[in-house]
Amino acid sequence: MLVDTYETADHGLPQTARHIAPTFLALGADCVRVQSAPDAPGQYRNSSPTMSNYRENIVHDGDLGKTLDALAVHRPVAVVAGGEYAVAFTDELSEALGVPSNGTALSLARRDKSAMGEAVAAAGLKGARQLLTADEAELAAWHRETGGRIVVKPNRSAGGDGVSFCDTPEQSVAALRAITGRQNVFSEDNDSVIAQEYLAGTEYMVNTVSMDGLHQVCDIWQTSRFAINGVSDLLGACRIVPRRAPGHDELVEYAFAVLDAVGIRHGAAHVEIKLTPQGPRLIEVGSRLSGGDLPHLARLAIGESQLDWMADAVLRPERFRERWGEDYRIRRHYAWSALLSPVEGTLRRYTVLDEIERLESFHEMFVLTHPGKPLRRTVDDTTFPVVVTFMHEIEEYVLRDLGTLRYLDGVGCYELEP
Repeated sequence: MLVDTYETADHGLPQTARHIAPTFLALGADCVRVQSAPDAPGQYRNSSPTMSNYRENIVHDGDLGKTLDALAVHRPVAVVAGGEYAVAFTDELSEALGVPSNGTALSLARRDKSAMGEAVAAAGLKGARQLLTADEAELAAWHRETGGRIVVKPNRSAGGDGVSFCDTPEQSVAALRAITGRQNVFSEDNDSVIAQEYLAGTEYMVNTVSMDGLHQVCDIWQTSRFAINGVSDLLGACRIVPRRAPGHDELVEYAFAVLDAVGIRHGAAHVEIKLTPQGPRLIEVGSRLSGGDLPHLARLAIGESQLDWMADAVLRPERFRERWGEDYRIRRHYAWSALLSPVEGTLRRYTVLDEIERLESFHEMFVLTHPGKPLRRTVDDTTFPVVVTFMHEIEEYVLRDLGTLRYLDGVGCYELEP
C-alpha cells in the first residue's frame, strides 16, 4: 500500500509519487492508497493521484483501528511513503500491520531535524552544531558564540522552505521571526527553528534502498549552489555522478552510518551530505524516495532507480540480495538546472527559451511561471520560474550546456509588464 501518493506539487513539477504504483503494478502487485489525513497539506492541495492505479483509497481520520480494519481485506505486505509528509504515519502503520518496518522508536529522528542531529551525534558521527529554539535572545547568543555564518530553517519542512543563511545575529533573529510567523509547506505551524553551523563544501544527494538492514546505493547526485537574491547557498542545478569517484566511497560509508543512526532498515532514503574539508557532514535525511522526480531521472540516466530497488526489496527479495552491492553505471549523463530570476513583477515573456531548446543536450523544459503571471525572485525550490533538463551520452555536452544556461539567464531573460 502507498501512503499519501500526491503526484504533482503546487509548483507544477512532476513528483516521484506518480511512478510508485506503476512500478509495483508492473511486477504483478495490487496497490491501495492510504491518505494519512482527510485534508491534503498546503503543498499538495492541487495535487491528485491517478486513482486507476489503486484498488481503493482509504482516508485515515485519526482512528488507527478503523484504518487497519479497512486494510485487512487487502492483506498488505508492505507500506511505502509517497513523500515526506507521510513518513511518520508510514512508520506507525507498518509497525501496526506487522510488515517490514523501521518502527516508531526512532520515528522522530527521521522527521524532526533537531532529533535527527542528536541521533547522528549519539552514533558518533560528525555533524553540524545545532540549536533548537524559539527564543530570539538564545538564538542571537548562540550565533555570537558559534561565529561566522549559520543556517536557520524550520525544524520540519522541505523543498528549501524558509532556509536562511545568516551572517549576523540580527539576521538570525529576523529569520526566526519570519519562520515562526507562518506555516511550513505541509501546513504545520512553525513553533521553533533549528539553527546549524554553516557547512562549507560540495553538497551531494545519496539515494538508497534498504532491506533488513542491507543498504544499497541507487544513485548519487552532485548539486550546484549559487549566491543570488540574498541567498548565499541556493540550489540551482544538479547532475548524476558515478558511484566510484574520488570521495564517493567516503560519502557512501557516511550515508550508510546515518541510516543506521536513525533506524532506517527498510525502504528508500534520501541523504543530503556536505563533503567538507573535514569530511562528510549530514544536512538531513529523508526516510522516503528522493523528491523532485529524481528516481525517474535516474532511470533515464542509468536504467534503474530507487523505484526498482524498492520494488525488488518488497516483491523479489532474493533478487535484491543477489544484486546487493552492485555499482550503477551511467549510460547517459543527466542534469537539471533552474532559471534563477533576479527580478519580480508581472511576466510578459521569456527572451531565451528558444535558444535553450536548441542546446545540444537539451531534453525537457518545465515552465512553472507563465507569461501574464506574477514572477518572483528565486529564493528557494518553490520559486524556480523554469526548470530545464539535459541528457547526452557525452558528459562534456551536458556540462557545456549547463554553463550556457547560466550565461543566458539573468535580468535580460525576463521581460516584465510595465
